[in-house]
Amino acid sequence: MLEPRALAGLEKNRRRAAYYCAAVASLARDLEARGTRLIVRRGESKRAILRLAKETGANAVTWSARYGAAAQQAGSALQSALEEAGLRATQVHDAPAVQPDETAAARSVDGGRGYRALTPYFAVWSALLREPHTATVRFAQVAALSDPLPSAEECGASDVAFEPPSEGAALAAFDAYLAGPILGYRTARNVPADGPTSRLSEALSFGVVSARTILRRVDERSRDPFLLAEEKVALDSFTKALARRDFFLQLAWFFEESPDAALQPRMRTFPFARSHPALEAWREGRTGFPLVDAGMRQLRETGWMHPRVRSVAASFLCFDLGVDWRVGRDTFDRYLVEDDAALATGNWQWTAAVGADLAQFPRIYNPRKQARSFDPRGAYVRRWIPELAQVPDVDLFDAVAPGRRPQLALPLFGDSAYPPPVLDHEKAARDFLARYADFVRDSA
Repeated sequence: MLEPRALAGLEKNRRRAAYYCAAVASLARDLEARGTRLIVRRGESKRAILRLAKETGANAVTWSARYGAAAQQAGSALQSALEEAGLRATQVHDAPAVQPDETAAARSVDGGRGYRALTPYFAVWSALLREPHTATVRFAQVAALSDPLPSAEECGASDVAFEPPSEGAALAAFDAYLAGPILGYRTARNVPADGPTSRLSEALSFGVVSARTILRRVDERSRDPFLLAEEKVALDSFTKALARRDFFLQLAWFFEESPDAALQPRMRTFPFARSHPALEAWREGRTGFPLVDAGMRQLRETGWMHPRVRSVAASFLCFDLGVDWRVGRDTFDRYLVEDDAALATGNWQWTAAVGADLAQFPRIYNPRKQARSFDPRGAYVRRWIPELAQVPDVDLFDAVAPGRRPQLALPLFGDSAYPPPVLDHEKAARDFLARYADFVRDSA
C-alpha cells in the first residue's frame, strides 16, 4: 500500500527512497519465485485495502504493526473499518524479535503496559522462550490488478547507486559475519576504524530480513561448545543490542503519546534551544572536533554512521550546543538510509536524558577523550576528514595544538582548511550541567 504522504516523505531522503524501491522490487521477485505476486495499490489505506479484500474474496487481513501514537491510531482505525466490513483483522509485531505483549505479560505493575527501564526489560526478554515458527505458508494466486512498483525515478532517486537489497543477500552477508567477525563485536561497536558491525539497520528497518531470524541465528551460534569465553561475551553483547532495539519499539508501543514529546514528563519543558550559531557547522561536520565531524561527514556521504560516533555526535549537539534532541533526530533522518522513527526517537531521547532510564545527571561525552579512546591513531577521522590526513597522531585530538601547528595555517586546502573548535567543550558541559541542575531543582 503506497500512500501519497509516505511517497512524499521518501522524496526527502534520496538514498532511503532508492533503498526502499529496490527492496520492494526484491520482494516482488521473491514472491514470483514462490508462485504468487506482489499487488501494489496507491491511495488511502483503508479504502484501498477494503477494495482489494473484496476483489480477492479475502475474509481476513493481517498486517505488520507500526509504532508510535499516530501509527497505532491509524492501525486501530484500519482494524475497525475491516471488522465493520465483516473481515477478521489482525496486527502482528513483525519488526521486533520479541513481541511487546510477550515481555509486558510478565509485568503486573501498570497492568502489563511495558517497561521504561532497560535492565528489567532485558531480564524478562532474555528469559522468554524463543522457539522458531514452524507453520507452513502457502501463497495464493489472485487475479487482482496491481499498480506499478514504486521506482527510484518516481521518488527522484534514480542516480543513487548501491548493492540492491534482498533477503538472500542480507542473510548471506550476516551468516558470513556470524562465522567470524561477530566475535569481535564488542570492539567493533566502539572502535569505528576496527572490525565491521553487522550493518543490519537498513535491512531490519525495511523488513528485508526479520529480527527473529537474526536472533535465531545468533542463538544457534551461541550454542557452539567450542566458543571461547570472550567470544561468548561478544555474542551476548550482540544479542543485547537486538534486545535494546526491541526495548525502544515497546516503548513506542506502550508509552509514546507523541513522537515529539519526551518520555519523561518533567523534561518536556526543559529549555533546549532550537538553534545555535554552530548548528550548521555540526550538520556539515565542521565543528573543529574531529570525531564529531568525521561522523557527520560519514552520515552525509553514505547514509550511515558508526554507532559509537552517533552517540558522541548526538551528545555534542544536545549538551555542548544545548540544541533540542528533535533537531538532531530530524537531521539524522534526512540522511540515514534506515527508516525507523520509533528507534530514532528512543535513541535520541536516551542520549538527551529525556527518555528511558533517566539518570540523576545526563552523560556528556567529551569528544576528544572519546576520540583518543576509540580512534587513537585517527584512522577513522582521517578517512572522513582529509584535511587532517597529515596531522601527527600526537596532535590530532589536542585541543590547543592547532595554534601551535603552523602547517595547518598554510593554504594547503584553500577554503577547506579544517576549522578551529567552535566552543570550549569543558565550559559548555559545565554550563549545561548547571542549567540542568537548576531546572531539576526548580521543577521538583
